[in-house]
Amino acid sequence: MDWAKHALIVPILLPLVTGAALLLIDETRHTVKALVGIASTVMLVATAFALVQLAGAVPEGAGAMSSAYAVGNWPAPFAIVLVLDRLSALMLALTSILALASLVFSTARWDRMGPHFHTLFQFLLMGLGGAFLTGDLFNLFVFFEVTLAASYGLLLHGSGAFRVRSGLHYIAINLAASLLFLIGVSLIYGVAGTLNMADLAVRLPAVPAEDRMLLQAGAAILGVAFLVKAGMWPLCFWLPPAYMAAAAPVAAIFVLLTKVGVYVLLRLTLLLFGSEAGELTGFGGAVLLWGGMATVAFATSGVLASQAMGRLAGYSVLVSSGTLLAAVGMGDTAVVSGALFYLVSSTFSTAAFFMLIELVERAREPGADLLTVTMEAYGDEADPEENEKEEVGVVMPGALAVLGVCFGCVALLLAGLPPLSGFIAKFAMLTGMLNLDGLATPSEIPARTWLLVALLILSGLAALVAMMRTGIRTFWAPLEVIVPRVLVVEVAPIVALLALCLALTIEGGAMISYTEAAARSLHDPSSYIQGVLGTSHPGADGR
Repeated sequence: MDWAKHALIVPILLPLVTGAALLLIDETRHTVKALVGIASTVMLVATAFALVQLAGAVPEGAGAMSSAYAVGNWPAPFAIVLVLDRLSALMLALTSILALASLVFSTARWDRMGPHFHTLFQFLLMGLGGAFLTGDLFNLFVFFEVTLAASYGLLLHGSGAFRVRSGLHYIAINLAASLLFLIGVSLIYGVAGTLNMADLAVRLPAVPAEDRMLLQAGAAILGVAFLVKAGMWPLCFWLPPAYMAAAAPVAAIFVLLTKVGVYVLLRLTLLLFGSEAGELTGFGGAVLLWGGMATVAFATSGVLASQAMGRLAGYSVLVSSGTLLAAVGMGDTAVVSGALFYLVSSTFSTAAFFMLIELVERAREPGADLLTVTMEAYGDEADPEENEKEEVGVVMPGALAVLGVCFGCVALLLAGLPPLSGFIAKFAMLTGMLNLDGLATPSEIPARTWLLVALLILSGLAALVAMMRTGIRTFWAPLEVIVPRVLVVEVAPIVALLALCLALTIEGGAMISYTEAAARSLHDPSSYIQGVLGTSHPGADGR
């Protein structure tokens, strides 16, 4: 028996078993629950990297097949199929790394601020793993709901009126999105007679003309459900307050939740409405392109207007989502390759920012942002002679120095400035948009592409301005210096995520090669279809 193929079930089964086992441990034994959760997540990281190697070992070209696992030992399309390719393996690795960082950070105090934190966290990982691996729309709905159910509890973890209010808004919006998801899936099944993604890709071009409008309506409704999750304008009003209200480790892992919507839209757009979809080719691409650009424009204005760091981080998530949606809408292999690189870099940097905010805020008085803005607008009424007597310069304690360096790295990453991975990712996307490898002339480049290029540059400039303004107020000229109490388990995850961004910079060539291969396989889904429809259960042959 080929045990390597059975690893596909581990990202779902491992957190499921761990979460159930944690329910049996008394809630007062925080250390034991934390150790069990971290040990399980470490094994998940190892499994994810093994799957990345397994997916990367699949050769490209004609006859290549993705790895598929028929859970119920039924032939496709009747089986519950898990499918592994380069994209799903990349998302699993990203999930496991971010989960480990968030979980370690939470052990400082956040996991003790409410019941069943570690159980909810493991169930969230189970839902994410299933969503990235499933090859069936209905099972995608099931894992989507598992993810949302766990996220409801995690968002409300803790206390405070603002958190409860934002959490209730988050729950209401996502319940509406789930309803749209179910309606869209029902319409697609009514027309195509299947919900297996690979089987849908085969059947959709043959859908009769009289049923095509109903199919498009189902696909559009399904798309809206994921656009809500991805945070596309104008469906994104709930996101900044919810992420700002969440506990720091929860907000960090929530950065990945917006990428679930982007992942599904990227998967379905190129699989179902790619070049072989006949009259349905390119369906929804223009909406993603223009909607993504509108999201970037809206989020850029939000970044500039934000005074609180939590809100700034929330709008930074929207900038990332809008950029990825626009890249998916362009449908170009080189742009998608750069977007996948950008997805990894922006996820790490924004998650590190959310955790960093929790530590930086400890060094500031409540309402410091409002006081600073007021002083900038109306001036400081303090006695000038008293100001002259003050010593020039402020001794920066070691903790603030470390936080300041981390803040500067996050600013470089969010703005897309060299030398870190944010610059490489944006440069790769811009290269694909302007078709520099193909030596396209400026007159051959569409106006919408120039608009997207301008938005990406302006969004980076806005992030730089906002982060510089916040950094000056926080580290350079604070109203009052307070040395924060920072633990190693809080700083270590932030440093680790930023170190991974540095590793992406150093190994940028290898990463780009991987994302290019993933983008090519997405634009040529024959290997995905062949791997699903031509594969039975790994143990069905008696080995």
